[in-house]
Amino acid sequence: MKNRMKTKMIKILSGNRETSLTVQVADTQRKRDKGLMFVGKLPENEGMLFVFPVKIYGGFWMKNTLIPLSIAFLDWDGEILKILHMEPCKGDICPTYDPEISYHYAIEVNLGWFEKNQIKEGDYVRFY
Repeated sequence: MKNRMKTKMIKILSGNRETSLTVQVADTQRKRDKGLMFVGKLPENEGMLFVFPVKIYGGFWMKNTLIPLSIAFLDWDGEILKILHMEPCKGDICPTYDPEISYHYAIEVNLGWFEKNQIKEGDYVRFY
């Protein structure tokens, strides 16, 4: 049986604008470890939500990730604390993209998606 991820619709509140995003939910260690590895294309308004059982500190890397991504790191209440941009890495030695803060959630989307939708640090994500 294939390990299918559940999807969820989330809303990002930016001032009086609301942007919808469909995310695959990576809420186990195995799903978080795999992330978007080997994904060749991510649809426009889709991404991946990483859910951690406790607040964590540390970064993400892009090993075996084929597409450039932007990542938002969120507090437990959904506030976007930091947004970073990450490049694909096909080699064995890949850089770590570390927000240098602790966080509870992370959202990966296509590179530039946050800017394109005028979403910035300090905006809030609502999980419905």
